[in-house]
Amino acid sequence: MKTLNVAIIGQGRSGRDIHGAFFRGPLNTKFKIVAVVDALEERRIRAKEEYGCDVYADYHELFGRTDIDLVVNATFSHMHSAVAIDLLEHGFNVIVEKPFAKTYEDGQRMVLAAKKAGKMLNAFQQSRFAPYFKEIKKILSSGVLGQIMQISISFSGHARRWDWQTSKSFAGGNVRNTGPHPLDQALDLLGFPEQLDVFSKLDRTNMLGDAENYAKIILTSPDKPLIDLEISSCNAYAPYTYVISAANGSLRATTSKIEYKYFDPDKAPEQKQILEPLFTADRTPAYCGEKLEWVEEVVEVKGDAFNEAVQEYYDMIYANLTEGKEMAVCPCQVLKQLKVIDTVHAQNPLSVREEEA
Repeated sequence: MKTLNVAIIGQGRSGRDIHGAFFRGPLNTKFKIVAVVDALEERRIRAKEEYGCDVYADYHELFGRTDIDLVVNATFSHMHSAVAIDLLEHGFNVIVEKPFAKTYEDGQRMVLAAKKAGKMLNAFQQSRFAPYFKEIKKILSSGVLGQIMQISISFSGHARRWDWQTSKSFAGGNVRNTGPHPLDQALDLLGFPEQLDVFSKLDRTNMLGDAENYAKIILTSPDKPLIDLEISSCNAYAPYTYVISAANGSLRATTSKIEYKYFDPDKAPEQKQILEPLFTADRTPAYCGEKLEWVEEVVEVKGDAFNEAVQEYYDMIYANLTEGKEMAVCPCQVLKQLKVIDTVHAQNPLSVREEEA
């Protein structure tokens, strides 16, 4: 089996603690890190020790190398587009950390650059392969819940923040930072529809930057369930990641446990509409009610979005680069996500704080 050589640009939380951790971990059997780029000397020193690879202070130093099969672009969010296009134009296949780009237009430029260069371009949307999400999709596809009415997704908690992710000029904020994961899942559940209506509210509180740390996004599409998405840093009661309301039952899930209950319509008591007042046997007013036989299921989820999901994502990348196989995650899907993000920010123009101007 051919081993693909990888360069990582950036050794921050994503470049080192997600991508780097996978490449140097036991689940990786197909990739080898041959170069790391980071502007900070201490990170370069650490990378050389951890990976035993070449290290550079500037990604331009990669240009001219012909032994690199893939570059992971884990730079600051606002740099993703420009760096990716530069890499593509110099002949590299590129994976871009989320957010794929700051705007839909920037994303389009990246896709066009990849097409012109004849190179692979993809967004690191490993949450599509998260074990809990795959299990939820399996339950939904089984049909036991019946018609799905609403899917509530919450990637929320309570935390104060003061780093670069709080700055609009750095493309920070909950929607661009955390949002790509649940948005990708939401759009996947909707089938990446052409017609999509978006209602949203952004706000910020208890933070030092000028980007949002609260987001509520409602997505609707014809003949599809409503998606209620919350990405909040203001919820101290850890909510369920998923709550699904359906005709025959409901589902609730965290990333480690899924519970769902449903009844079989064929086994339910036969009813017909009654327009006259309802009474009990002794002729007192009655409430419309019946006894349903509920089936209750519990699934303990094995694996998570930072191990098994990362492996499955990179298996997809490997199969594309070595066998030309079509990728389940593709830039055309991510462009739809960027349209939603642009719409959300257009609907909620937050002021720029004086210290950020």
